[in-house]
Amino acid sequence: MPKVAIVTDSTAYLSEELVSEHNITVVPLVVIWGEETLRDNIDITPDEFYERLSTAKTMPTTSQPTIQAFADVFEKLHSEGYEILTVVISSALSGTLDSATQAKKMLPEANIELVDSKTSSLPLAYMALSAAKAANRGESLETCKNIVETIRDHSQIFFGVDTLEFLHRGGRIGGASRFLGTALNLKPILYLVEGKVEALEKVRTSKRAHARLIELLEKDTEGQSPINMIGVVGAAAEKSMGQLMDQVKEKFSPDDFMSADLSPVIGTHVGPGAVGVAYVAGVDPELLKD
Repeated sequence: MPKVAIVTDSTAYLSEELVSEHNITVVPLVVIWGEETLRDNIDITPDEFYERLSTAKTMPTTSQPTIQAFADVFEKLHSEGYEILTVVISSALSGTLDSATQAKKMLPEANIELVDSKTSSLPLAYMALSAAKAANRGESLETCKNIVETIRDHSQIFFGVDTLEFLHRGGRIGGASRFLGTALNLKPILYLVEGKVEALEKVRTSKRAHARLIELLEKDTEGQSPINMIGVVGAAAEKSMGQLMDQVKEKFSPDDFMSADLSPVIGTHVGPGAVGVAYVAGVDPELLKD
């Protein structure tokens, strides 16, 4: 049976250790800051990004990976004898999937499957990681793809932002636009619907927003067994992340717990202070075995 390689993008924000251990290839999105073009998590780290953002006079923008960036990865993996499964950030949030699609057309002799994760961050990371574990134990490309699609259908991420300014500027605001112009002390709670950022509700303080994230997590996973993964993410929000992690670990017993900073590309759109909770629940553990 041919070997399977897993490709994802930098918004999954997998650690270097996990990428290396599980043989995952990461294609970076790009932060454009003035005249600089910076590869996500390579040329600029989250700490560097948020420190620079705090004093920047020019705000950054973002771009999808080039077609050639994917083509180079696909060509290398194909030459090494791999079939390729690529799972990337929601096509409603980025043109990354389109770049991968165009790159696939440049290599028709390769067996490449593409999956729109319809999400990003920790759920995307969990998809790539689970598929990589399956590939490493010798599962087929079809099985690895099924694992990714099953996780996609059993996952969600809720997040609270300090301001909608960044999402509005980047055009990723979706249904959350109805919260624009509300009082400054109102904190929006957002989530993803079919890969798009949508508004769920708004609360009055950051403290209440964080408590509400836990409540939503509890409500959404109720009756789903097992809880495969729960995670916490944040953008320059170390204290809030720490508090959320403590609460999540106390209330839930997931098979896996994950946490991560939001990558510079995602941080460009959600802004500093954003925090989120994500889950995967109800997936047969046999599908996810190491």
